[in-house]
Order: sequence, then structure tokens, then C-alpha cells
Amino acid sequence: MKWIGLYPSKNDASASFFLLWTAPQYWAIFVILFVYSHATVHMSQFSFADALLSWFDVHGRHDLPWQVADDPYKVWVSEIMLQQTQVKTVLQYFERFIERFPTVADLGQASWDDVAPYWAGLGYYARARNLHKAAGMVARQGHFPTTLEQWIELPGIGPSTAGALMSLGLRQYGVIMDGNVKRVLARFFAIEDDLSKPVHERAMWQLAEQLCPIERNHDYTQAIMDLGATICTPKKPLCLYCPMQQHCKAHQQGLETELPFKKAKKPVPVKSAQVLLIQSHDQWLWQQRPNSGLWGGLWCLPIIENPAEFEQLCQSLGLKKVIQRTQIMHSFTHFTWQLEALCFAVDPDQQEHLAIELNGTWLAPQSATAMGLPTAMKKLISALNL
Repeated sequence: MKWIGLYPSKNDASASFFLLWTAPQYWAIFVILFVYSHATVHMSQFSFADALLSWFDVHGRHDLPWQVADDPYKVWVSEIMLQQTQVKTVLQYFERFIERFPTVADLGQASWDDVAPYWAGLGYYARARNLHKAAGMVARQGHFPTTLEQWIELPGIGPSTAGALMSLGLRQYGVIMDGNVKRVLARFFAIEDDLSKPVHERAMWQLAEQLCPIERNHDYTQAIMDLGATICTPKKPLCLYCPMQQHCKAHQQGLETELPFKKAKKPVPVKSAQVLLIQSHDQWLWQQRPNSGLWGGLWCLPIIENPAEFEQLCQSLGLKKVIQRTQIMHSFTHFTWQLEALCFAVDPDQQEHLAIELNGTWLAPQSATAMGLPTAMKKLISALNL
């Protein structure tokens, strides 16, 4: 089955749909939009956008450091930092980052080695590399993108981030679809579909576009994110304080905590590896990781995942006596890493040879930390008594 819809305008609360007999995958979009059209008929006196904005004026967040008019750069940095990261965490990094790189030109002209220490600890380092690369492109162009399509052409920017930059950064019309928006809309309309599937996500985009106003668009964008982050939270939503409570289908049906639909989580695998810590006086031998992959471009102690390879490496380097060992666990989204660090002490006259063999650099732990270390390495430093 395939359907073709005439969507309502932003000022029209009703919708008319014309069905044509074709492919069945389009039923998902029809069903979600039918729910929307049916709901709006019964809420003719209720405006989602007006209720949200009225709540935002009183209870929204208005003092975040990136909420600066006419500064797309600060909004851009914040949007990238906020991907997969909570506001309270981003606040610890944002101002320090902006102080070091106050303009897009400053960031674009800096080297990655300059940028890495200011992102270290935030995780998802590909975000930082894409931001750095995109800033260089914008700096060379001499101006920010002015359309949704131009933003999406930059590395690391998808439709939702581009919509946020249009709305919050340029104060033009933009629509977003982050986790907060999905959660708010899925609950408000009691949508039980798997939103990770593209056909259902497209339908959610159409819902978001129907609800998003032209006037006060940037306030609406911030408001729906704030509602999801502070009231319509993933666990234990504060429905009593929600401006949508009386019209929320999930609340009426007692489905608040069950929506949006969540796939059963697979057990997170545990991987093990050994960390080679070679110490000479107050310096350790560090490696800079490849630009792509895990912890791309950050400094790290050598990590070997194969025990036989680790033993062979130690023998080839003449490392025999372990002076200390410690173990930490570090969790990523897709696996947990059990890291065992083995510490060997060497004489200063071995430094040059070992640095060549391991393509490493001798640095004191404090100096390495200043250059940008992953959180797991900071854990190891804290765990070791050297």
C-alpha cells in the first residue's frame, strides 16, 4: 500500500489524506500522521507550540553560555559537544574551549594537537575531528553556511544538527530531531513504533515539521529540548509539571515509561588488553594514536590486545621485571574494556632505543595529560602509585 498525503499547513489543525494502492512500507508514515491528524481534531483549542513556549518562558533554560544571539559558532560548538553528552558535562568543557578558540577562524587555523587537549575527556573524539575539519572549511570560505543544505555538507553535521544551527545559530526557520524531541513526540502521540527504523523516523520528522512554528522558532527549538531534558526525561518523567500532561496520549494510557519503544539491550561484551607502561625516572613512554578509530589522535600508553603479542614485545624490548601492575575497567557504548597495566623501569640510556622501537615520546604524566589523554588513561594514572 502506498499513500499520498496533503499535509496541513502550520496554521491548519486538520489533515486530509488520499490513499493510493501501492507499497506497504508507507503505512507506517500514514499511521503516525493519522494519529496526529486525529489528535489535532480533538485538540482544536490546544496549541502544542503555544503551550510549550508559555512553559519555556517561565521554566526554560535561558542562561546557557551558548545562548548568544548572532553567534553561530558558539551554538555550533555546543551542538557538537551535546551529541551523546549531557548539558552538565558539556558545561565543564565549553567555556574553556571557547576561551582557547574564541572564533571559527581560531579553531580552523589551529592544529589538531592544539585542539585535542580541550576535548580530552568528552569522548566520541570523531566529533571533535569533524568539528575541527569543518571549522577550517568555514574559515577558508569566510562566512557561515546560510542554508540547511550547506550546513549538512560540512563534516559531522546531519539534518538535526543543521536544523539546530539554522534555528539557534542563525535565528532562521529550522526543525530538529534529537533524542529529546523523539521522546516528547512519541509520548505525546503515544507512538509505539520502533523509531530506529528509517520509515518511522521519516514519519516523526513530518510530525516535527507540522508542529514547529515559524514565529519564535529558536525559542521553540530550545523549549522542546528543555522539556525533554528536564521534564519528559527517559526515566521517571515529571508528568505533574508537564505543560502537555492533559493532552499527552502516553500519560492518558499509562505508557510514559514504556515510550519511546526500546529494543532489548544486548549484553555489552567485555574485552581485555594489556597496557605497556615503561618508566624512566619521572617519564613514561607514550604513543599518539592514529587519527581514525578509538581515541583518534590522542596520547596513550601502548595497548596490546593479544597476550602472546604482549609477551613477545616485552621479550624483544628486553623488558623483564614488572615493578607494578594494576587493572581498571572502562566502559564504552558498545563494549567494556578491562585494561591491565604492567609497569617496567628502564635506565635513561635505553630511552632513545625504546622511543624508536615503539614510535613513542617520553613525557611526564602531567605533560601527557596536558596534551590530551583519554579518560581511561587518566584512570590508570590515578590507580598507579609511581
